[in-house]
Amino acid sequence: MGLDFLQPLWLLLMPLAALPLLRRRRDTLRFSSVGWLPSDPWGRAAGLLWRAFACGAMAGAVIGLAGPGQSGTQVQRTGKGAEVLILMDRSASMDANLLPKDVKAGGQFNASMPTKIQVVRELLADFVKRRPDDRFALMTFSTSPMLVAPFTQDHATVQAGLQATAIGRGLPDTLMGRALLAAIDQFEGRPYSGSRIVIVVSDGGAQLDDTQRQRIATGLARHRIGLYWIYIRSGPNSPDLTRTDAGTMDSEEEGALHAFFKTLATPYRLYQTDDPEAMATAIAEIDRQQNFPLTFIQQVPRLDFSAGCFGAALLCCLGLLTCRALQLQTWRSLT
Repeated sequence: MGLDFLQPLWLLLMPLAALPLLRRRRDTLRFSSVGWLPSDPWGRAAGLLWRAFACGAMAGAVIGLAGPGQSGTQVQRTGKGAEVLILMDRSASMDANLLPKDVKAGGQFNASMPTKIQVVRELLADFVKRRPDDRFALMTFSTSPMLVAPFTQDHATVQAGLQATAIGRGLPDTLMGRALLAAIDQFEGRPYSGSRIVIVVSDGGAQLDDTQRQRIATGLARHRIGLYWIYIRSGPNSPDLTRTDAGTMDSEEEGALHAFFKTLATPYRLYQTDDPEAMATAIAEIDRQQNFPLTFIQQVPRLDFSAGCFGAALLCCLGLLTCRALQLQTWRSLT
């Protein structure tokens, strides 16, 4: 991109920079008695340097006031990672405590134990922090999906969105079908630049109708999106999806959803977690897997050259002061 100015009207003052080039009245006076003096090349050079410093100081100040710079451009970057959309369940069940294995085995329950949403939020925040080259988007869902942060490489925005999930309590429903369709729509119109995944974090499933199944399968295939489901098993009565015979289209919601995901043409991986340690292991495994070459377009902010112009004007002023100091020193030595 070429050079542009934020306040170009200041450039109307640019002709003032030519004032030092004009001869003063005393420079035009003729003295017949000095014709016998030898030529003074150093004096002429000093005069030219003086005028150059004066012109440079005025021109630098005027250009700096005009706000020169280079408008933001798009630059292609290359790294390792993926385009990751985090689809987080924010239903009321996620506010329940996530019990460690010893408590589930008959240990003592402590009300201060972290909730599912707290553990998920901390692990995902660490996951985002460890992946600087990824493009992240964040969406929560319960009764309806809500886009918290669109695709961005500004990870501070995503981190703020994760922290915002701590506000309030969730709603009773878990409508994952609508949430998955909304997540897939976020990839619409985005150029394919590498690995794409949707990470679903939920403690429940959903019964999808045929239309939803077809739209989800078609959307994932069209945009080449891989699907990861971190299924938080709440207790021993929750379906165990790791069994070989677990899940059919007509079984309970979790099993039906898992059975549908296994029929997808795109990559699908289930991570069944029962406690915070298992959830951390699942996040770490996804982190290890998604390190493919990734090409993306990054918006570069506008470059401001005003400081350089003011700096050049300051140097010219210092040059003028130096010339004046040398001139005064010469006069003192002659007197």
